[in-house]
Amino acid sequence: MVINPPLQGQLRLSQTTQTQEASQMLLQEGRRRVQIEGISPEIDCGRFPIKRTIGEGVNVEVDMFGDGHDAIAGLILYRKEESPEWLEAPLTPLVNDRWQGSFTVTEIGRYLYTITGWVDHFLSWRKGMAKKLEAKQDVAVDLLIGAELVEEASLRAGGDERSQLQTWAQTLRSIEREDFPILEEKVLSQDLAGLMTKYPDRKFATTYEKELAIVVDREKARFSTWYELFPRSCGEPGKHGTFKDVEARLPYIAELGFDVLYLPPIHPIGVTFRKGKNNTVVAEPGDVGVPWGIGSLEGGHKAIHPELGTMADFHEFVAKAGEYGIEIALDLAYQCSPDHPYAKENPQWFRSRPDGTIQHAENPPKKYQDIYPIEFESEDWQNLWEELKSVVLFWVDQGIKIFRVDNPHTKAFPFWEWMIGEVKRDYPDVLFLAEAFTRPKVMSRLAKSGFTQSYTYFTWRNTKWELTEYFKELTSYPARDIFRPNVWPNTPDILPEYLQHGGRPAFMIRFVLAATLAATYGIYGPSYEVCDNRPLKPGGEEYLHSEKYQIREWDLNSPYSIKDLIARVNRIRREHPALQSNNSLRFHHVDNEEIICYSKQAEDSHDLILVVVNLSPYHKQSGWLQLPLQSLGLQPDRPYQLYDLLNDAQYTWRGEYNYVEINPHVTPGHIFRVEQK
Repeated sequence: MVINPPLQGQLRLSQTTQTQEASQMLLQEGRRRVQIEGISPEIDCGRFPIKRTIGEGVNVEVDMFGDGHDAIAGLILYRKEESPEWLEAPLTPLVNDRWQGSFTVTEIGRYLYTITGWVDHFLSWRKGMAKKLEAKQDVAVDLLIGAELVEEASLRAGGDERSQLQTWAQTLRSIEREDFPILEEKVLSQDLAGLMTKYPDRKFATTYEKELAIVVDREKARFSTWYELFPRSCGEPGKHGTFKDVEARLPYIAELGFDVLYLPPIHPIGVTFRKGKNNTVVAEPGDVGVPWGIGSLEGGHKAIHPELGTMADFHEFVAKAGEYGIEIALDLAYQCSPDHPYAKENPQWFRSRPDGTIQHAENPPKKYQDIYPIEFESEDWQNLWEELKSVVLFWVDQGIKIFRVDNPHTKAFPFWEWMIGEVKRDYPDVLFLAEAFTRPKVMSRLAKSGFTQSYTYFTWRNTKWELTEYFKELTSYPARDIFRPNVWPNTPDILPEYLQHGGRPAFMIRFVLAATLAATYGIYGPSYEVCDNRPLKPGGEEYLHSEKYQIREWDLNSPYSIKDLIARVNRIRREHPALQSNNSLRFHHVDNEEIICYSKQAEDSHDLILVVVNLSPYHKQSGWLQLPLQSLGLQPDRPYQLYDLLNDAQYTWRGEYNYVEINPHVTPGHIFRVEQK
């Protein structure tokens, strides 16, 4: 790396300043003997917060040690960001100076946590006394030292416990030194040790220099079930759908078991360079355009497409969805059609070309003349940021608390960190889903920047090895502290090859995998449940007659529909806490690469779910699977019962090896509830 001379000087000055500051801190209080380092979780040296939902635990580990042989003690300090009072959770030693502790977050919002540690002189005294008493040594002076430590602790206590400590101090002063059994009983008393632990001398405690952050979200951030549809395709044949038409579709969506209904952009669509059916460059009369080409004479991001209805209709629709337990998620697409009011009123927010025109979106050789990307290097960037934030706040005022963000990786990272932080400061229950199918480090940075959930590569992970390795990555640290996966087997942009060629069994297989591997998943329907598998062209992932460019009619009662399977699996997810989190996901060996087996278990261990899926949509597969019975809480020498939640069949298994056989034309697999009576 080449650094110019002025920057080299700045770096040397910065390093010198840091050294001087560190030296000054040591001079201010050099009696802090405990060292704290290696805290986990700590994301990028504390630069970003970790994620949790209400009721989840935060398990903390830290390297903590002191000089010499004195005993040390420590605590986790944690609090809501706005609270002045720290709460405390104990740290206990593991091995090699590694300590651990945990606490539970109980409210949405931001929490802070850090570590404090100190030399525990009473614990050091107690350990030394145990050795001296075992050796039958004279401990007269040692008893006086202990009494002083207890008396000092009594001054930090109050009420009855102060009196108890004072009594203990008197006991240590007056105890008969030659009576070793009594000495051991008193000196090593657990009652005394417990009292002293509550009132330690922390005047020379070391507190970690950083306060680490946690963003705590509501439960839907961890466990939710998404359904995407185009409102304009919900009307009568040949007519543009309205919010009233979507309202009529709500009972169907509720019966399927979805609790989030995500709508592509509902705003006016531009006319200039509007795309036609199947993404043709020139639109024909009557072509409805792409919903992501936002903005026209009727308005921009704060307006509603007039054919969908009015704002009053939208409010009524949102309220009606709530009656069915369904929350509405809106698409947040920061881009504009050439007809958007921004393009005329604030051209400085877009990139200007030498000929005076605005730069349209392109991915050479493809051109998207109907889309103007936002220019985040604009000289007027601060006003731009405020306006984009106001779009979110506008829809929050209309009752929307979930946003699926379109292509966030094409917008500036600092903007997302600022905007999401600003919104969640006042509305901590707002959730943001990042729709970014891009490079891993970019997706990770978006998650760290504040996105609640993230799309994943699940759409293209088909083999057992691919699925196993990918979900191990997602459920291991540090990913599980920052990246909440929301897995989709299809989207309006993506009809994967697996679905194109595998027929109805492929849709069933991928659905069961999505709904059980991840606590949060979604499907684009009705395309998915009716098994629409026709691509625009061989080798591509674009749908033929894609809804992005035209209104579609769907037969919700198609004989090919897998809606009954969807409804059943979603009911299983609601009834079984094991499937409502990703943390316990474990994969198990099967001697057939076309069969995958994994389990999930609730924290209290009472709900154990075992999933076995045939990955081949073409052929029956069989194999022997191996379960680690003891680690699953099952006694190896006793039979255990499996209840197939997909078809109500029951089985009794014995031992760790058992045989399975799955015909994909009958069932995609098994979702077992496992019990041992």
